[in-house]
Amino acid sequence: MLNRRTHIKLRQLALIVVSWLFIGILIALYDHLVLHTTNSAGPAAGYSFTKSLVVNMIAGLIGALLGGSLIVFYVNDKFQDKPYGYTILAVTLSFVGVVLIVTVVLGVVANPDKARMLKNGLVWAVVVAVTQLLMQINSKFGPGVFWNIIRGRYNTPREERRIFMFLDLNSSTTIAEKLGDKKYHAFLKDLFTDITNPILDSRGEIYQYVGDEVIVAWKYEEGVANSKCIQCFFDIKLHLERLKSKYLGRYGVMPVFKAGIHSGKVVAGEVGIIKRDITYSGDVLNTTSRIQGLCKEYNAEVIASGDLMAELRLNGHFEAKALGSIKLRGKEKEMALVALRPSAVA
Repeated sequence: MLNRRTHIKLRQLALIVVSWLFIGILIALYDHLVLHTTNSAGPAAGYSFTKSLVVNMIAGLIGALLGGSLIVFYVNDKFQDKPYGYTILAVTLSFVGVVLIVTVVLGVVANPDKARMLKNGLVWAVVVAVTQLLMQINSKFGPGVFWNIIRGRYNTPREERRIFMFLDLNSSTTIAEKLGDKKYHAFLKDLFTDITNPILDSRGEIYQYVGDEVIVAWKYEEGVANSKCIQCFFDIKLHLERLKSKYLGRYGVMPVFKAGIHSGKVVAGEVGIIKRDITYSGDVLNTTSRIQGLCKEYNAEVIASGDLMAELRLNGHFEAKALGSIKLRGKEKEMALVALRPSAVA
């Protein structure tokens, strides 16, 4: 079964294919209109709009399948941990390769007009460059967030029901002192990369990285389904245990997390002028942070709110231990909390 990250990449490739086919149609239409302006000498003998349309669409399809696949599945994946110079070089070579392929297709299938080939080569070079730029921006914001900003989904703040998990690294200060600043940064970079797939597979969204803490969010229905918001933590733990030799070999430490999980209504909306982002605000986030802060006191890996637990069906996969009604720091009312661990018979 394909993991969530692969599904996202396939959707990116599909979007590139559709977009580049559409651009191929626009190029054919533009050429056709230019050929019929008063400043043009008119179409050459044997010119056919249908043929031009097909040729440009074939070029767009081949370019998208080859160049798009190269960018999505190779360059942006294999070079994500490399120095920026290597990444820029790899992307540049990819651009050149895609443009050459598209130009050759246009030259072989259509009339080999050098001026036309040069024009189309320049056009497709811009198309590929813009495609890569948009993909980098989308990666910066996270899957779906950039698109929400473009279409103005959160221009007007809107109330949503969300589940949040505050995932905090144990003994982070001790680890940082042991490794030093540069190696600790590399440690966090590896760690945040390695926990991405389990989060995505649980339908979670990485909302923020805050120092050594990761804030994960779910749409309420997706997080509740099959207790994915709870399963996510233990999937992360299992995945890191499989990578134990990697972390012990590189850093001499094994990363261990603790987490607080809670749900409720938040207000989602765009903030910022120079730097725009979509943020969540509301008491739910503060409460989740307070819950996470109790893990050490109660010697628990995961603590969830009683309100959330009442909506979940654990189905024997987890053992829940009621901690009672506890007054969280900064809160007036007490809240029922539950510690969780995997079931011994699961």
